[in-house]
Amino acid sequence: MATTHSIPSVDLADFVSGDPARKAAFVQQLGKAYEDVGFVAVKNHGIPDELIADLYKNVQQFFQLPYEVKHKYEIPELAGQRGYTSFGKEHAKGYEAPDLKEFFQFGQTVEDNDPIGKEYPENVVVEEVPAFTPTFGKAYRSFEKSGKYLLQAIAIYLGLDEHYFDDKIHNGNSILRAIHYPPITSEPKSSIRAEQHEDINLITLLVGASADGLQILDKQNNWVPVTSLPEQIVVNVGDMLQRLTNNRLKSTTHRVVNPPREMWGSSRYSIPFFLHPKSAMKLDALESCITAENPLAYEPITAGEYLDERLREIGLKK
Repeated sequence: MATTHSIPSVDLADFVSGDPARKAAFVQQLGKAYEDVGFVAVKNHGIPDELIADLYKNVQQFFQLPYEVKHKYEIPELAGQRGYTSFGKEHAKGYEAPDLKEFFQFGQTVEDNDPIGKEYPENVVVEEVPAFTPTFGKAYRSFEKSGKYLLQAIAIYLGLDEHYFDDKIHNGNSILRAIHYPPITSEPKSSIRAEQHEDINLITLLVGASADGLQILDKQNNWVPVTSLPEQIVVNVGDMLQRLTNNRLKSTTHRVVNPPREMWGSSRYSIPFFLHPKSAMKLDALESCITAENPLAYEPITAGEYLDERLREIGLKK
């Protein structure tokens, strides 16, 4: 397996190839990577290049709008789960200083009359960039499809039925987030654009950030820079999957650091897809992941309860 700055690389084409040996090899590579590192670079991920390019183009156009225009898409009662969140509102769990970013969130659109649709707020439509909302809708479905395959591989690795996660993530509470880290215009109080944290969800799919800065904390407590190749996406384990597997799969601590001084004048854009299940999914540790060497580490909780708890911890929900 090739590595990208210590991150193992896998090829999703192996999993969907129809060749049992290639599929089995992919499952082992992915599972091992998630036990050892928690992050993996995925090529042939199924999200078209032109869709990614359109996504970034629309995101840049939105964030270049005047603050007064963006601010009308900020709806406080949605706790940052839809629409715009202005600069400095979110902070990492356990940290008071806000992250140096603004972001926009797009969520699930239920199309099959599933009653769960009533749980989700409507997506916020951006009028000034006409292609923004439809492009986000297409990208959301594309990320969902790739994420479903990756979770099927994880299920096999854990000794579960391949389709264990399918109904739990169908019409799930996933979020597509566009992040803008603006240029640094004065000496920052911190060298960190986004303080160290772990993601809340099952897995996160990150498509090519526009500049370097992402770092992960390895097992030796070293910060290691992560750069995916243009044709790869980076996919990491979130806390929900770590809880479900009783720490067998690792939700790795990561952060975004400020660029070198000569790059302060440039923006950084990043578009992660946070794959969440339906709120009713139980995150109780799988029995197969509880052993004498790895005793039960977490109390029972649902995905919805856990998300609510974490949104309060990071300052998005009061």
